[in-house]
Amino acid sequence: MSETRETLPRPSTTAAARPPLVGRHLALVFAAAFATLTGFFLLFSVVPMYAVDGGAGGVGAGVTTGALMLTTVLAELSLPRLLDRFGHRRVFAAGIVLLGAPSLALPFSSAMAAITAVSLVRGLGFAVAVVVTGALVAALVPAERRGEGIGLFGVVAGVPSLLALPLGVWLAREVGYTPVFVAGAVASLAALAALPALPRRITGPGPSAPAPERPFGIVAGLRSAALLRPALAFASTAMAAGILVTFLPDAVPAGVAAAALFVQPAAATLSRWWAGRIGDRHGAARLLLPAVAVSAAGIALLSLAPDTVAVLAAMVVFGAGFGVTQNASMAVMFERAPASGYGTVSALWNIGYDGGMGVGGAAFGFAAAATGYPAAFALTAAVMLLALPLAFSRRPGDRSS
Repeated sequence: MSETRETLPRPSTTAAARPPLVGRHLALVFAAAFATLTGFFLLFSVVPMYAVDGGAGGVGAGVTTGALMLTTVLAELSLPRLLDRFGHRRVFAAGIVLLGAPSLALPFSSAMAAITAVSLVRGLGFAVAVVVTGALVAALVPAERRGEGIGLFGVVAGVPSLLALPLGVWLAREVGYTPVFVAGAVASLAALAALPALPRRITGPGPSAPAPERPFGIVAGLRSAALLRPALAFASTAMAAGILVTFLPDAVPAGVAAAALFVQPAAATLSRWWAGRIGDRHGAARLLLPAVAVSAAGIALLSLAPDTVAVLAAMVVFGAGFGVTQNASMAVMFERAPASGYGTVSALWNIGYDGGMGVGGAAFGFAAAATGYPAAFALTAAVMLLALPLAFSRRPGDRSS
């Protein structure tokens, strides 16, 4: 007897009854994403601070973040195969535990080896959290409202970075590191409560289909220009986002940097939702090229730094372009992949995000050392413009084979 698999319910798309955007399953995915990301961002800046206070210095702080992102990217490459073999619910449960539980070991040692080990493990869990939730959102949202659903998911995912990131730093200074480590673990592990109500697997087109779709793994995704082009276009803007987070506090006065780093994600969160609604009506592919251009324009404005007005204007412009690029690139990639490839699409998109941020942070340091910050920002904008051909699509509705 073959094993009976639970499948994600495929939303009805009949004209008589327009399906709701957020059903019970999607609300649970949103709740799980919010919990895991809250736990992640509570500790994102606190763990490097903990390393510095433990005597590791700035180099040690960089190592903790680098270790976290290294295993994140490596895990994202392997996740489509794991999802196909074990199902989304099991993999998600393992990822939540890997993200949350190791944080409880941090109060017992501030040694660099211990902190790095925890960061490596948490990177695996973070990869699972972002890839699985992205794939589930794509499967649960009605196809004709996918852009809006992805935009709403962007709002849910953006709030923790706006609130939990500064809250974690403030709590660490006010009440100490241990309460923050415990709070981060509890917040992430709380997502386990949503899992029993979620289906085990995404099996493709649904019960009425004559046969399940063949798995669409990471190798197939990497061979597909239809998926790689928007992923790389998005990575060019993620590169700039990584540069801002890493270098803006040093390039402009502290108060201006704090305001700028709040304005940018706020603008990105709002524009991501707007882009989803517009993309559903007119096609997400049409938004990608102008969004990359607007993002580059925002970074180009930073060549006027440290002028306060120019910096804040740059953050509004870049944030708006970045948010639209986030939504449009993800929506286009999901449109071009079969349902069996949703995990692969989510992995590729997140690799573009994390890899772009890492490459940007590393390369910009050399450019800024040679030219200074204003010229380095202008150079970054020029590099982003080179990605414009990748954002161009003659036939927005095409799917990859």
